[in-house]
Amino acid sequence: MSDSSGKPETESTRRVFAGLIPHMDVLGMDTVSAADGVATIRLPWRADLVGNPETGVLHGGVVTTLIDTVSGLAAITALETPEPVATLDLRIDYLRPATPRVDLFACAECYRLTSRIAFIRATAYQSDPDDLVASSVSTFMLTKSLGPQATVVAADRPR
Repeated sequence: MSDSSGKPETESTRRVFAGLIPHMDVLGMDTVSAADGVATIRLPWRADLVGNPETGVLHGGVVTTLIDTVSGLAAITALETPEPVATLDLRIDYLRPATPRVDLFACAECYRLTSRIAFIRATAYQSDPDDLVASSVSTFMLTKSLGPQATVVAADRPR
């Protein structure tokens, strides 16, 4: 099914995306919204995701995973027809530690889309979207646009 713009329904895209990325379930990520190149994901605070037990602050790798995941979802929803994407480059500026025992959100926007690359901006925050935990820019490769070339590249790799 499609929405009024002719794009596949976002709920379907969200379910497929979550089903293809098992770590979303393992980490407890929940897609808040995903449509037209903009996505938001919530990560509930959990003790097993803490990097420093003395402070209760989330591990930086968890924050990185959240930002990478929401950025990929923004890239996918920017496409006319959803397709797999691969992270090419991900730069994150950590601005402050996440407050312990408070959920973390990440929001991403695809601000430019070419035939092969999606350009994304993302932020991570807790209760106030203006009080950032981290800020990010990234690029994603659109893998379907590679077509038969992807098979050639894979066949040429040393084993």
